[in-house]
Amino acid sequence: MAAMTRVLFCCLLLFSICFDVIYAETNAQDAAVLRSLKDEWGNTPPSWDKSDDPCAAWEGVTCNNSRVTSLGLSTMGLTGKMSGDIGGLSELVSLLSYNPGLTGSLSPRLGDLQKLTILILAGCSFTNSIPSELGNLSELTFLALNSNNLSGDIPPSLGKLSKLYWLDLADNQLRGQIPVSSVFGPGLDQLKQAKHFHFNKNQLSGEIPSDLFSSDMSLIHVLFDGNQLRGSIPSTVGLVQTLEVLRLDRNALKGDVPTNLNNLSNIIELNLAHNRLSGLSNNSFPQSEAPDWFSTLQSLTTLLIEYGPLKGSIPSELFSLPQIQQVKLRNNTFGDKLDMSGNIGQQLQLVDLENNNISSVTLGSGYKNTLMLIDNPVCSASLKNTVYCQIQQPAGPYSTSLKNCGAETCDSEQKLNPQSCKCAYPYEGTLYFRAPSFRDLSNSSLFRSLEMSLWTKLGLSPGSVSLQNLFFNDDDYLQMQLQLFPHNAKYFSRSEVQRIGFSLSNQTYKPPAEFGPYYFIASPYAFGDGHRRSHISTGMLAGITTGCAFMVLILAALGIYAFRQKKRAEKAVSLSRPFASWAPGRNDAGGAPQLKGARWFSYDEVKKCTNNFSESNQIGSGGYGKVYKGLLSTGQVVAIKRALQGSMQGGLEFKTEIELLSRVHHKNLVGLVGFCFEQGEQMLVYDFMANGTLRESLSGKSGIHLDWKRRIKVALGSARGLAYLHELAHPPIIHRDVKSTNILLDENLTAKVADFGLSKLVSDSSKGHVSTQVKGTLGYLDPEYYMTQQLTEKSDVYSFGVVMLELITSRQPIEKGKYIVRENDGINTNTTSASSSGTEFGAAKGAPRHPYNDSLPRKDANESDAFDYSYGYTLPAKVEPK
Repeated sequence: MAAMTRVLFCCLLLFSICFDVIYAETNAQDAAVLRSLKDEWGNTPPSWDKSDDPCAAWEGVTCNNSRVTSLGLSTMGLTGKMSGDIGGLSELVSLLSYNPGLTGSLSPRLGDLQKLTILILAGCSFTNSIPSELGNLSELTFLALNSNNLSGDIPPSLGKLSKLYWLDLADNQLRGQIPVSSVFGPGLDQLKQAKHFHFNKNQLSGEIPSDLFSSDMSLIHVLFDGNQLRGSIPSTVGLVQTLEVLRLDRNALKGDVPTNLNNLSNIIELNLAHNRLSGLSNNSFPQSEAPDWFSTLQSLTTLLIEYGPLKGSIPSELFSLPQIQQVKLRNNTFGDKLDMSGNIGQQLQLVDLENNNISSVTLGSGYKNTLMLIDNPVCSASLKNTVYCQIQQPAGPYSTSLKNCGAETCDSEQKLNPQSCKCAYPYEGTLYFRAPSFRDLSNSSLFRSLEMSLWTKLGLSPGSVSLQNLFFNDDDYLQMQLQLFPHNAKYFSRSEVQRIGFSLSNQTYKPPAEFGPYYFIASPYAFGDGHRRSHISTGMLAGITTGCAFMVLILAALGIYAFRQKKRAEKAVSLSRPFASWAPGRNDAGGAPQLKGARWFSYDEVKKCTNNFSESNQIGSGGYGKVYKGLLSTGQVVAIKRALQGSMQGGLEFKTEIELLSRVHHKNLVGLVGFCFEQGEQMLVYDFMANGTLRESLSGKSGIHLDWKRRIKVALGSARGLAYLHELAHPPIIHRDVKSTNILLDENLTAKVADFGLSKLVSDSSKGHVSTQVKGTLGYLDPEYYMTQQLTEKSDVYSFGVVMLELITSRQPIEKGKYIVRENDGINTNTTSASSSGTEFGAAKGAPRHPYNDSLPRKDANESDAFDYSYGYTLPAKVEPK
């Protein structure tokens, strides 16, 4: 048997070589195209010269079944032109390039790439017009041609790209009008799925077409700043209620600002400066009252209305907007009384009212930050000699500290890694944020959150990010130098640079919300190429291929023999022990389940990604155990549920729970990534939910503002998750512990139902009800289920109803001894269940007392042994009668 194993191993080794040689061979047409491009370009990677087979060895080339599917050419330092031959790559899905040395015109043959979904040719030096043939790319979702030297009109044919999500044509020399559809052809108003229109820093002229915007569009960023647009702002802009950033500054717009902009409930930044409008900063307009609509924008973070003779009183409601961070109204004629006595949040950092006619000020105790009143009458009277009437020098801009590195210096091309204080070659470039919602460049906590976001989401080691040279440039963009450092090495590998560059170029990386839309221009990277694939000669290739033909036949025969032996062994195992479906090779008793859809993690792997289960990584705890935040080697952030020794299930129960979690897949359910069953540990690895629990948001602990639109979104999402468990899961699943701490919110505030640890499967033979021990949480628990121990889906519906009341009122189910269901008018307090009245079962002999008829506790009871994925929030007691 040992001899057979050695033979089989040798065959497998040789077969792997054959497989690599045979299947790495590039399709002849694709290979010819790439060789043609290679001849056109200079400064190609060394690997392109060491092999004639692009799929086998060329850096930046990705293939599938011998066909080229992706070209990642960023930061290679390529020079030359992109010839029309590229249109021959008929299976190409993505094309990315950040190379200033690429020049010439964009080939119309790019329109032949019918399977292309991502086209990013940003930060190059392409000239002339955008080919209208790009409108033929029906699968395209991402188009970025920004930061080139393109000229001419925007092709109307781009309006045919119905799947387009991102359209970035900024920082070029485009001219003419913004095209909209007509009887003569398509236009950009047809891009209903698009979320980004970035046309800033061009030479676009004419009026902004009123037909460009409609209520069924999904736009969140409209950046038209730095053009030559004229006419008035179309009122149809107010129909796009998804809009978060609107920049029309530095144009030639005139007329009144549409009053229906108050419909933009999600707007974060509104910048209309440097126009000839009636009412906003650096414009020319007659003296007028301050528009009252700007105090109704609940998501507004920054308001700039400078250098205009606005008069009257400043609405006091402005300072109490929930998201407002800066108010700059200098150089107007606001007069009389300034009232800041309302409920002002700590997020308001700056109020600049210099050079107005304010004669008196009322300040509440809530505002402790910067207020600038220089050159107002009040500074000659009651507030004379106060800090409000003195020149206040802003703090210097933030930069990543290197003070722990002492006087260490590096060669000119190397930089100090702020984490290790060792010299290395960082992947660096310029990062531009086009519409940040803040102006304070000294806010260290804000920029540290950006650093943490970068190293976490890009899969780098903690502290390996450096931000330098922060400033607002002439376009009012936040500009900074970004440096990313390799872990315990001097260089990044080429694959790492490609991965990081892809995340930053196609917007896979999402910065903190305060920073807004961005783009990144990378500098060429000085690779430390230490190893390359060896070139295989034609003769050697022929010899290996001939040998492979014989070895494949031998391997097939051995494979059939091994398969039959394995089936006999599995049959013997299934007769001798009940865990035949568990992997038999592990040292742990029983092994680990091998399940489709759930990955097995080793104990060492989980330990590493949680920093040895450090307290800084702990995000929740309960009677079952603790929850840790972890960073996998792939860069994915996960939540790891680790059972305490006294709370572990039996091996069969743990396997059953994994099978349950790995079988259900829905966008409104927290997904199981994998599990660990090793060294006496039971751990489950889930998708990480960045915004915690619904309870945290309702209580204000998360800092997230849940307006009615978001609450309805949460209600619908969690309802869909429960409906999937009840109606589409096979067999159906009853959750048994529906509550606000088991509804988690991801980074987009999508609700996801969590914690199926208490769930009960419902077989087809018992669809009416299931008799079971009562488990759940006081306040959410269905009284009928508690009293009869008869479990149905309606018990979840009752608990979900309590969550809905909690969502509406922001109150906990039991608060100061009062039960939320009784406190709402119109609810029959005698009705004890979601499914029937108390009179139907209350008289049953020996029935338990109604759980909410006795006086309720005024303080939360201690947690029980049931586990809560709660991010550390203290929860009510569990009800688990014996």
